[in-house]
Amino acid sequence: MSLTSKSPQDVAREALAVGTAALALYSHKFSPKTFTQPQLLACLVLRKFYKTDYRGMAAILRDHSDLREILGLSKVPHFTTLQKASVRLLARPRFRKLLAGTLRRALGRKKALPHAACDSSGLACGHASRYYVRRRAAGQDKAEKPAQETFYQCYAKLEAVFDTATHLVVGALVGKGPAPDVDRMVPLIDEACRQVRMKLLVADAGYDSEANHLYARKTCGIRTLMPAKHGRRSHKPPSGYWRRRMRTALATKAQRQRSGYSRRSQAETAFSMIKRRQGEAVAARTFNNQCLELCLMVITHNVMICFIGRFSTEPVGSH
Repeated sequence: MSLTSKSPQDVAREALAVGTAALALYSHKFSPKTFTQPQLLACLVLRKFYKTDYRGMAAILRDHSDLREILGLSKVPHFTTLQKASVRLLARPRFRKLLAGTLRRALGRKKALPHAACDSSGLACGHASRYYVRRRAAGQDKAEKPAQETFYQCYAKLEAVFDTATHLVVGALVGKGPAPDVDRMVPLIDEACRQVRMKLLVADAGYDSEANHLYARKTCGIRTLMPAKHGRRSHKPPSGYWRRRMRTALATKAQRQRSGYSRRSQAETAFSMIKRRQGEAVAARTFNNQCLELCLMVITHNVMICFIGRFSTEPVGSH
């Protein structure tokens, strides 16, 4: 069963169950109590599932009585209600609770992951097509001067740690790119360690540094595998004990497969799953709203995997 085979009814039930387990029914004792927080979370997850905006989600709820019945909605929330709920429910403290709720629902009481992989990926800010951007930068005619210097340098950046067996996100950070990855591994490990214990963490050369190896191995007790390729090319051995070990331990393809480094490709697969199911762009305009959109994408991704895990005994990903 793939993520694309899920129905919106399945997504609504799973999101409602995750929200009920992780959130209080109401944010305050004096709240209007028209909609519960789990109901609003399920509406937000469905919005990403349908790849629409807040107005579109309100219209979908008006047209689908079965979704309203599953969510227990006596009336359709206004689109501004959904927008304000996203600001409240996807703030960092509640986002961590929701992420923990999805992991409990998917993994049960299992807290130790044998293999994990971390990586980062960028998502476009807006919906201008790549063809349009390329044509505007090149001009209508090759002989004439470009009509407009069109460059889109900034993008929304999602950094995540994945369980390589299920493609679940176990820790995530959101921000703006382009930015180097090497100084982001320590906070990314801290986010993941809030949720699970990892035995092996694999990453690409963008995270390569002796300090990252030492923090993961000495402070967190996590075995790390990263190619020692950061910095300028040189015939000299890399600086640092663990970076020199990586140079010899990951020298050949057979060594990478035996050590478990080949599982790093599952992080690329997980990002592909997120972008294929939820889109390659975030529609939000401001930086804060873009971060909220990325957090919602993470929760939606885990919610869809939760449903698959309950009906399949095999891991979602291949090894």
